[in-house]
Amino acid sequence: MKKKEIKKLTFDQANKNIDKLKKDLFNFRFQKINGQLKNPAKINETKKTIARIKTILERKSNA
Repeated sequence: MKKKEIKKLTFDQANKNIDKLKKDLFNFRFQKINGQLKNPAKINETKKTIARIKTILERKSNA
């Protein structure tokens, strides 16, 4: 997700998105162990997206 897309999300949407991404990350880890993951860069990309969303939420709550 891009920063602009993340900024447009509401608090509930952002939390749902974080939950979905965490489930995806969990599945990616299992796929990596089983040798089924075709693009291992998705793991780092997903982690970074979760961090971006959390950072934007923190900024919104402090503002």
